[in-house]
Amino acid sequence: MSAAGRGTARATIPVSTLAEFRGRADVTFLDDDFLLHSKTARFLYDKYAKPQPILDYHNHLPPRDLADNRRFNDLFEIWLEGDHYKWRAMRANGVDERYCTGDAKPIEKFRAWAATVPKTLRNPLYHWTHLELRRYFGIEDLLDASTADSIWARANDQLTTDGLRAQGILQTFDVRALCTTDDPADDLEWHRQLRDSSLATKVYPAFRPDRALEVHSPSTFNPWVDRLAKTANTHIATLSDFLEALRKRHQAFHDLGGRLSDHGLDHCYADFCSQAEAAATFDAARAGRTPGADAAHRFASFMMLFFGHLDAEKDWTKQLHLGALRNASTAALKTYGPNGGYDSIGDWPHARWLGAYLNRLEEENALPKTIIYNVNPADNYVFGTMIGNFQSGTRPGRMQYGSSWWFLDQKEGIEWQLNTLSNVGLLATFVGMLTDSRSFMSFPRHEYFRRVLCNLLGTEIEKGELPDREDLIGDLIENVCYKNACRFLGLGC
Repeated sequence: MSAAGRGTARATIPVSTLAEFRGRADVTFLDDDFLLHSKTARFLYDKYAKPQPILDYHNHLPPRDLADNRRFNDLFEIWLEGDHYKWRAMRANGVDERYCTGDAKPIEKFRAWAATVPKTLRNPLYHWTHLELRRYFGIEDLLDASTADSIWARANDQLTTDGLRAQGILQTFDVRALCTTDDPADDLEWHRQLRDSSLATKVYPAFRPDRALEVHSPSTFNPWVDRLAKTANTHIATLSDFLEALRKRHQAFHDLGGRLSDHGLDHCYADFCSQAEAAATFDAARAGRTPGADAAHRFASFMMLFFGHLDAEKDWTKQLHLGALRNASTAALKTYGPNGGYDSIGDWPHARWLGAYLNRLEEENALPKTIIYNVNPADNYVFGTMIGNFQSGTRPGRMQYGSSWWFLDQKEGIEWQLNTLSNVGLLATFVGMLTDSRSFMSFPRHEYFRRVLCNLLGTEIEKGELPDREDLIGDLIENVCYKNACRFLGLGC
């Protein structure tokens, strides 16, 4: 084929680097303007978002690590230990499981992660990885196989300092309060130690009673009930005993400053039954008999109403994390256990069940302050509009459409959540970001969120879609980043 038939040939580019071809060299990865694409966005972030402290009202940090002021021995312990986000990326890159959850040495696991990082371009892990290296260690090198050993050594040297122990990190990032996620059967000993310590950050337990619903699995339900009885210093023979033990533990959390509960559910349970039917299901499970699926569903619905009443009585905030399909790989679950990174977005008819659950609580005058988190972007407007059905004039933002969660905890997902809430609700009353993380390296996610928020608002100001009113927009930013959560949650921050 002639040159004419192939079209005009591309001229040879007489430059050797991308910067030369672009004609400028001032584009810098992760500089001060990261995610801030206008002068207005940069101004709003620097003046109103960046100075705000952190209230991390939902995470999975181990309270023992906080109470003991854990010193991390190496970068693996503080950064990779238990991080299923990284495991998923490593598996996708063909890394053997022994370098994820297996018996490889910490340095070997870190090298495997470092070799994976360049493959995560455009995955939020690439941003988080380098943002965390900068904010914790001042390391600006890109992490890859060639820099792994150097970064390992430099970071480990800094981990010997008090500023990178568990409590030092809270001070560095100005964390005023945080809530861990705790089982009702936990004795809360570490929280008692934290309450009586000199730690400036307030640390509270959050009540996560998911295992109280699991009558469908007597082999795991019954040992948990026995542990609950021991912690509550009581005997559990009947459903009434069970409910009283849970009430006692709820009070114990309250006495330690806890003001939030949390449920991680596929979907809401809304097939309600009488206490007599729930008692029969409970008795069957305690006797080792597996209830049918319908009976187990009705028991879970009964228990969720009970927990709603507990929260409403004490003016707590109920959190509902809905929509994840957990442990999709049976083989992986059997081999590695839960929380191994084998979960995905699920697909359930949330509108009917969530609406029925909230409606029943409202009918019984027991609908607490509620934050609902969605993991399926197809359901954003379902959740965003659902909260509007149950708002009231008693409190601004009584019902909250929670921050982008899990697979949506990234720039695009954050923008989707903010846009949905803005379009069908009130962004101004939103209680903002959280880490939802097991890692002490995750606090820069608040910065990430704040940059996305300010970029969104700054862009719309420069387009004339929002008023160029610094007082109005600045107040909104401060409230969403910190002040709304402080007022709403009642944590004394």
